[in-house]
Amino acid sequence: MNLDDTIVAIATPPGRGGIGVVRLSGPEARAIALPMLRLKHELEAGHAVFGELVEPGGGAEPCPVVTERSSADRIDEVVVTYFAKPHSYTTDDIIEISSHSSPIVLRHVVELALARGARLAEPGEFTMRAFLNGRIDLTQAEAVRDLIDSQTLYQAKVAAQQLEGEAGIDFAEDDISVLPTEQIVQRIATIRGPLEELAATFAYGKIVHEGLTLAIVGRPNVGKSSLFNRLVERERAIVTATPGTTRDLISETVALGGIPVRLVDTAGIRRALDEAESIGIRKSMEAIAGADLVLIVLDSSQPVTEEDTELLEQGAKRPAIVVENKADLSSFPTSVLGSQLPRVRTSAITGEGIGGLRNEILRHIGGETGVQAETGFVTSLRHQSLIREAITALDAAQAAVRGKIPHEMILLDLYNALRQLDEITGATATDDILNLIFSTFCIGK
Repeated sequence: MNLDDTIVAIATPPGRGGIGVVRLSGPEARAIALPMLRLKHELEAGHAVFGELVEPGGGAEPCPVVTERSSADRIDEVVVTYFAKPHSYTTDDIIEISSHSSPIVLRHVVELALARGARLAEPGEFTMRAFLNGRIDLTQAEAVRDLIDSQTLYQAKVAAQQLEGEAGIDFAEDDISVLPTEQIVQRIATIRGPLEELAATFAYGKIVHEGLTLAIVGRPNVGKSSLFNRLVERERAIVTATPGTTRDLISETVALGGIPVRLVDTAGIRRALDEAESIGIRKSMEAIAGADLVLIVLDSSQPVTEEDTELLEQGAKRPAIVVENKADLSSFPTSVLGSQLPRVRTSAITGEGIGGLRNEILRHIGGETGVQAETGFVTSLRHQSLIREAITALDAAQAAVRGKIPHEMILLDLYNALRQLDEITGATATDDILNLIFSTFCIGK
């Protein structure tokens, strides 16, 4: 990959739509783009100019500014924006050509650019150039990808906050006097504490980043599908009075508190009456095993059965919430002896208790910190692993201090901790790590 090349790519998703964007970046961006354009005004940095996309002539000179409308060689109307170096996303010259989002037109713009010497951009190459040219650090580059991949507004807000960058740890480079042992240990502990707290937020951050899978399980005809439809807020699952209607897994993703939650409606668990139901029940058990959270639905208008008890025993081994459904048919809570699981009474028919159920699910998602962790938590496994390695290095430094190890050796442990944090921001990231990260980007970003 030659970073001095001028690169080109379609920057908008494939398909037909109102607007599509082709982006060029590099030293020849203007010279490559202008021959295919007939503009109302000269290009000016930071301004959008209306014009036309045309077939370039045989010469190498740019097309002139249009003085009167001509359609003989016009392909499409366009809006062209010029970002001059170094005040651009990549710090190179950037030309963005916005046309109607016809795949044919967008591909033709790319082909014209390639014919004049541009190179097709690699996945994430625009953002990689921004990183390598010092425009952003690695955490901000990863936040760009997360912002693009966001499924909820909350995820987008979290990614936007991470775009502001992350704090690091500064060690004094000037010579300083050697402190007493206990003061050195205390200063290391002052650094270690916030890192430990940050690493502990990954359980919540992982859910924010990746979402949560929630399985709805229970005996046939306890109202699982009705409850599923209430949470989805539309009639997604078929509901009848006949037990065993649901034979296969039905899933839908909704946003709860800004977190993508994949709801899975399962077949009723009982002794199977036929092969199809047997397969459905087996899939239900697999869904329970693979879920991050399980809703165990009971019929509060009936006594607890043996199947209910077995499900409650399974639920005690994993994160679960007991939902006492059909509260509209019963004024008394279901007797669930010995179960310490959180319980919510609902009516999927009237909507009673649905808000409380959503709150209980959100309480589980947030754990001890909940959305209070919004201002600072870890969403990347790579970041969490590096923070843990930094903590290990600080522990080694503390042990070295107490063991009367020479201070030069202690500094090695401290700089090892700093190196892990620098790798988060990309200050010391290897080429393999960079290639792995940027290969997950879409082409054009």
